[in-house]
Amino acid sequence: MVGKIKFKGVMKVYLQWPFYLFFFLLAGSVGICFINIRAGLATVGLSFLYLLFASLIFTKYRRRYLDELISFATQYGQVQKSLMMDLQVPCALLDTAGRLLWMNRGFMAVTGKEKTYRKSISTIFPEVDLGKLPGAKQIYEVETRMADREYRLQIQAVSVEEILDSTQTLEVDIRSFSLLMVYLTDVTELNHYIRMNEEEKLVSGLVYIDNYEEAMESIDEVRRSLLNALIERRINKYFMAIDAIVKKLEKDKYFVLLQKKSLDVLKEKKFDLLEDVKTVNIGNEMAVTLSIGLGFNASGFAQSAEYARAAIELALGRGGDQVVIKNGSELSFYGGKSQHAEKSTRVKARVKAHALREIMTNMDRILVMGHAMPDADALGSSIGIYRAAKSLGKKAHIVIDRITTSTKPMMESFLQDDEYGDDMFVNSDTAKELVDDSTMLVVTDTNRPSYTECEDLLYMVDTIVVLDHHRQGGDVIQNASLSYIEPYASSACEMVAEILQYFDDNIRIRNVEADSLYAGIIVDTDNFQTKTGVRTFEAAAFLRRYGADTTRIRKMFREKLDDYRARGEAISNAELFLNAYAISECPSEGIDSPTIVGAQAANELLNVVGVRASFVLTLFNETVYISARAIDEVNVQIIMEHLGGGGHMNVAGAQMRNKTIQEAKTILKETLQEMINGGDI
Repeated sequence: MVGKIKFKGVMKVYLQWPFYLFFFLLAGSVGICFINIRAGLATVGLSFLYLLFASLIFTKYRRRYLDELISFATQYGQVQKSLMMDLQVPCALLDTAGRLLWMNRGFMAVTGKEKTYRKSISTIFPEVDLGKLPGAKQIYEVETRMADREYRLQIQAVSVEEILDSTQTLEVDIRSFSLLMVYLTDVTELNHYIRMNEEEKLVSGLVYIDNYEEAMESIDEVRRSLLNALIERRINKYFMAIDAIVKKLEKDKYFVLLQKKSLDVLKEKKFDLLEDVKTVNIGNEMAVTLSIGLGFNASGFAQSAEYARAAIELALGRGGDQVVIKNGSELSFYGGKSQHAEKSTRVKARVKAHALREIMTNMDRILVMGHAMPDADALGSSIGIYRAAKSLGKKAHIVIDRITTSTKPMMESFLQDDEYGDDMFVNSDTAKELVDDSTMLVVTDTNRPSYTECEDLLYMVDTIVVLDHHRQGGDVIQNASLSYIEPYASSACEMVAEILQYFDDNIRIRNVEADSLYAGIIVDTDNFQTKTGVRTFEAAAFLRRYGADTTRIRKMFREKLDDYRARGEAISNAELFLNAYAISECPSEGIDSPTIVGAQAANELLNVVGVRASFVLTLFNETVYISARAIDEVNVQIIMEHLGGGGHMNVAGAQMRNKTIQEAKTILKETLQEMINGGDI
């Protein structure tokens, strides 16, 4: 072994200096030869004699030098080992398979293992994934817990070859290999203060009474103050129980401040204040509902309050009776199980109609579009806005790319009429070419950018108006100049019909246009059977006065035999999941608009005794479309939101891309089971 050990570095130079001195003496002796040959030869002889003597000394004492150096290195290594054993930081050495080779006293004290323990590190810390052990210049970290302490475990690769290369004394010929060094850092106190800081974060909130005026009007005047006091007492008691501050802003609005840990408590209770307030009844015919918007995880108090304001607006836009939490860019929803209360006043419709007219007056061109694969409601409401634009003498176009079987008869009635130009309907590419600084875009029957007929138009047009009756989700059209979203409305056509009543006193609605709007209401209400309120019939009556004919509309919606058979097949193949949820598949082969047929089948399945909700899945263009329907027992909208969709409480849908029908069914069933177990439905 000694023969394989060589000197290197400074030690090598230090031991070889006598030989360097020989060459210096030899050079001097040669120089003397030029002065005196005899003296020079004598000096040369003495130089070689010095070389012989130095070589003998080096050869004789080389082993002793090595022994002394090895002894020093051994003692130095023992000192290092002792220091490592007593080091306060718990550490250990592993082989590349994760087996323990060595551990210091700190590591043994933490783990309770003896120094002879040679099993895998994962037997002590199950959190360690042996498949993720680090390679060269990598560090693997994992959080772990021993007894009542928390640790951060770090594993780092150490190359033996690099250690030997760094030594300045000896050079050893040994095959290179790696070891793994493990360090344990006690982070108990650090994590404690991190959690404490997280729990004490400020949460701003706004609490609105959705139907304050309606509830007060449904009770005797002498009892109104008592009802108001009972509601206020329940709100104050609820939030003060979690150490929150409540400040009444207006008769039906409250501002609250609470900590993040208190918010977690409310989440566990699923914000039971929503249901508690509904039980307040002293003779009022209408139950009181609340909307709550909470915001946190902001850069400051002002931004937290702004988050709360955005959350409450979204809660109201979704129909109220629910909680919306805005955590930075993330949104969470709770509640929303009750039916939307229809507003009897049309003040909002009149204000929005005047605002829409004002915006249109300042524009030269109006583009109107609904959602992709438009149905009768999307197209009918678009035609209503087209008529409003034409009444102001503006250029108007309806953007539509795909004509479905449900909209084809309606479109043909316009295309065959000479009064409507060839440019009434344009595709997305043409619409993009028409955009200029004086163009505005009206989006109907959807408020999600990804659901629109041409999403690119949203980023090309500066002035955007949104008219929709679906609940808002996290993905909404941004920077709209005017947004009119009313979840209580039966359809977008109902909303547009109301707007037309206040848009212009001299507006002239033609029969075919009234038919289109009326048809949209019929389709979305399933012939006035669902989501139908007083204002729905008032809108229908308004359209009837302008010539809407139910006979023409019925002929317009007659189906092909293949569509009828496909709907029957979807109904006959339905299965009853958990004895309450009808789930089926609608065939799409040979059907022009299979998603429409699927929606019709979902409506029909609600007529089966015991069915609380129906779900019909349709595979079309590599996307599974889910049509969800319910009567009043289940909120299908929150179910579809879990699947990335949305809609109304009784009418909703979702899309799953790159999934098979069976995969989508499995996901749907798992979601239903999970929500039932969690008490969400």
